[in-house]
Amino acid sequence: MNLLSIFVLIPLLMMLGLWISRNLAQVRTVMVVGASALLISAITLTVCYLQARSAGATEEMLFRADIIWYAPLNIAYSVGVDGISVAMLLLSGIIVFTGTFASWRLKPLTKEYFLWFTLLSAGVFGFFISIDMFTMYLFYEVALIPMYLLIGVWGSGRKEYAAMKLTLMLMGASAILLCGILGIYFCSGATSMNILNIAHAHNIAVSQQLIWFPMTFVGFGVLGALFPFHTWSPDGHASAPTAVSMLHAGVLMKLGGYGCFRIAMFLMPQAANQLGWIFLILTTISVVYGALSACVQTDLKYINAYSSVSHCGLVLFAILMINQTATTGAILQMLSHGLMTALFFALIGMIYGRTHTRDTRELSGLMRIMPFLGVGYVIAGLANLGLPGFSGFIAEMTIFVGSFQHFDTFHRTITIIACTSIVITAVYILRLVGKILYGVCTNEHHLKLTDATWDERVAVIVLIVCVAGLGMAPLWISNMISNSVVPIVSNLTLMH
Repeated sequence: MNLLSIFVLIPLLMMLGLWISRNLAQVRTVMVVGASALLISAITLTVCYLQARSAGATEEMLFRADIIWYAPLNIAYSVGVDGISVAMLLLSGIIVFTGTFASWRLKPLTKEYFLWFTLLSAGVFGFFISIDMFTMYLFYEVALIPMYLLIGVWGSGRKEYAAMKLTLMLMGASAILLCGILGIYFCSGATSMNILNIAHAHNIAVSQQLIWFPMTFVGFGVLGALFPFHTWSPDGHASAPTAVSMLHAGVLMKLGGYGCFRIAMFLMPQAANQLGWIFLILTTISVVYGALSACVQTDLKYINAYSSVSHCGLVLFAILMINQTATTGAILQMLSHGLMTALFFALIGMIYGRTHTRDTRELSGLMRIMPFLGVGYVIAGLANLGLPGFSGFIAEMTIFVGSFQHFDTFHRTITIIACTSIVITAVYILRLVGKILYGVCTNEHHLKLTDATWDERVAVIVLIVCVAGLGMAPLWISNMISNSVVPIVSNLTLMH
């Protein structure tokens, strides 16, 4: 069996195990064993990939496998990975593992919740290993559909509204995306759905690229919180249960940036060069608008959700710069934001589970009452505002240095505008930390609260170690990503 198929097989076996589980202990056992297996598989794959590259493997994608499953449209189960997808699989493994512990005490319908959660993770893993456009789209849909139930049934607040809004917007984007994918297939000669085959053929006419590029970029961009199609994201985040928010912001939104880069830009380089400036303006608005919106929120989840809009906007902003440094920064930002935002949402969920409020006006002095969660929140905040030593600094510095390599006035101006988001982020993070963690606790009920339990500590510590680890030792993963970015960026600059 192909090494990569394990990432789809393990979630399917987990779902089978959950289905036959008869009590909560069995459900938890299946989830811990399955999530641990996924994380170990991702780490093993990363080691094998690095060893293969150092041994001289030069293919664009390693560990390839192709099985035709619908010949009339040349649709195949084609899998393969490069440094970008290996990094994304590693991120997904970490988030699923920590999300399992963050949901340890979730009730009611724990078994059903984990079934949908596992299906969502199966879609995410399948998406990142696919190099066939239609198979990738199929896994993309598998990842989106469970979100409706996970928010609508297990969410909080205006959960039905949020679930319906998210589903309608993402399904609308999926319809546009499907048209774009079929357009690419037929305009490239209708001989292959394989991304590498289409990219190397260079046979999509520029007039056709100009039609299908906006459709695929917007189709994926909606999931990546592209302005003005981002409005589903804050509502969805705010209503989702903790682990779903972690997976949603940590991994699911990365499918948008990954798809824009892997399909829209790689396959239609001339259109990307000609129309990129339009989307650069929209992503610059996303970056600054998301940060400013976070400043005026009073709900902890909404603050983090708008922060995610800003940080995911940076990913799309960087890949549109079409150079190696900025694009490497975009992938690092996906990793960094995935880890930071998962940590934030985990901590917010833990605080909300105790205080039963996410309103910043009702929270103060929590550091004295729950010091472990308080320190975790400070670390997450410092990583979010880009403090050196954490992953946020590495990612944002790489993006802005790469973006400023363009010598024209337009690119440099929007880079400077996007840089202002760093200052705005520092404002709302530091103000929030000061407001809810320090000062005097005025609520007598809050004084009786307890600190983190063992399962919560596992999730928080793993994420903090990853955020700090990426910030202090980024070179190995940066090199792995950078080498895989080269063929895609060179394809884009060649067609400039």
